[in-house]
Amino acid sequence: ENNVRITDADTLNAVRDASGSLRFQIEALLTMGLVNSPMHGAQIRVSTGNFVIAKPIGVREGIDFKHTGSVRRIDSTGIHTQLDYGSIVLLSPVGYSPTGEVLNLSLEDVSTQTAIALKADKLIALTELEGLLNEVGGLIKSCGLSTVHKLQQDPKQKDNALLLKAIAQS
Repeated sequence: ENNVRITDADTLNAVRDASGSLRFQIEALLTMGLVNSPMHGAQIRVSTGNFVIAKPIGVREGIDFKHTGSVRRIDSTGIHTQLDYGSIVLLSPVGYSPTGEVLNLSLEDVSTQTAIALKADKLIALTELEGLLNEVGGLIKSCGLSTVHKLQQDPKQKDNALLLKAIAQS
């Protein structure tokens, strides 16, 4: 439904493995202080945790989305505490329900809801897709909410539907 994936138990295990592996790689890279670089000698702390509280999507129109969820809320206080300590907060597309269930989330949902909760001035999206394109096919590098609403009506933007929806909610 609307490009939302269904996460079965095997897929959830793959998501857990991939998220954990990628987290370790990112933490290792941020720990390196390359000689002759501005990062030499830097001590960057990386914080991860259960900052994303999620809810299961459940069954919609007869389709069971199993372990796929959406963001219920972002623990902005916890994130701000880590930022105040000088840490980089690393979030993944995994959330936790109040009952302890692990849910697979969309990156668009996590990033947008986090930006909203933190009252961010900007949301920068890195995606595999071409990005938001104008009427002549050129990349839109920056836009306001009115442009987002116009793009939502454009059938050529169907690959960006989730991103546009997420941005429009902010």
